[in-house]
Amino acid sequence: MARPYNFSAGPAAMPAEVLQQAASEMLDWHGSGMSVMEMSHRGQEFGAILKSTEADLRELLAVPENFRILFMQGGGLGENAIVPLNLSRGETVDFVVTGSWSKKSLKEARRYCTARVAASNEADHHTHLPAPATWQLSRDARYVHLCSNETINGVEVHELPDLKALGADAPLVIDFSSHVASRTVDWSRVGLAFGGAQKNLGPAGLTLVVVREDLLGHALQICPSAFDYKTVADNHSMYNTPPTYAIYMAGLTFQWLKRQTEGALRGVAAMEARNVAKADLLYGCIDESAFYSNQVAKDCRSRMNVPFFLRDESRNEAFLAGAKAAGLLQLKGHKSVGGMRASIYNAMPIEGVQALVAYMREFEKTQA
Repeated sequence: MARPYNFSAGPAAMPAEVLQQAASEMLDWHGSGMSVMEMSHRGQEFGAILKSTEADLRELLAVPENFRILFMQGGGLGENAIVPLNLSRGETVDFVVTGSWSKKSLKEARRYCTARVAASNEADHHTHLPAPATWQLSRDARYVHLCSNETINGVEVHELPDLKALGADAPLVIDFSSHVASRTVDWSRVGLAFGGAQKNLGPAGLTLVVVREDLLGHALQICPSAFDYKTVADNHSMYNTPPTYAIYMAGLTFQWLKRQTEGALRGVAAMEARNVAKADLLYGCIDESAFYSNQVAKDCRSRMNVPFFLRDESRNEAFLAGAKAAGLLQLKGHKSVGGMRASIYNAMPIEGVQALVAYMREFEKTQA
């Protein structure tokens, strides 16, 4: 039986090859006689998994040596607290509000520091991005927070800002939960990046933090020791019991990513080219139709999360029922914005987007 195409925003579809390999190793990992879920996190077997997973991720994302890779827990929502607990020193932090997730981050940070809005697109319902030249940055900000892809609103920052060129000394913190490993990262412009794994990297439960070494060691006294980045880094993500199986699954996903090719491109560069093609196909279908619409400005549309609306929303339920019957799952939009949303992360093949486009065109014909 062919698997349906799962457009869930997260936890999201994973590569079939990864699931098959995990299934084959479920009862016995590499002759150890144990499932990865049964291993001691202090044992030699899991130590090898952790080491290779970190090395593969550093290679895939081209993470410089002066950045530490941390495997943590708590998800993106947890990091909304953990980042200011580590970097704010209880002082001023600037936020660029681009959608629902950055608003959540701002609200949480205000529990631990003076969090101020340097720029916002709320007035236009999060459909455009405020140009970096218009940001009102603080002279004394400890960092600048930017959600570089808004999962709910479908807005993506395709080129990270150069804060130094804007006259700011603060490091840039990015929430890259929903586009991590879908495109390359300019680490010269980033001080810290964080994201939950459950969209592009693996199952829920694992949180990735990539942090520049000079930003370690400044946690507030109230920061729990298990969330102190320096403590986690000094203990190689093993200060407390890490999410072992989620790390293993992410490691299999990294190996899958390394095998991906698109012409002469490999790894993340290949995925980026593939993701551009998938997004262009779906947005093209929406734009050429009088039946569907997308409200996000074309220069900042997300490649990962494509919200769209039926111009006659009384047909939403029929659209979703027909999509499910056609093997196209989880297309209902977030409850806060309504409509539809297709999340087309790395694991979504071009064939899935082609199937969705074919269904959308056929549904439009039947409703005419």
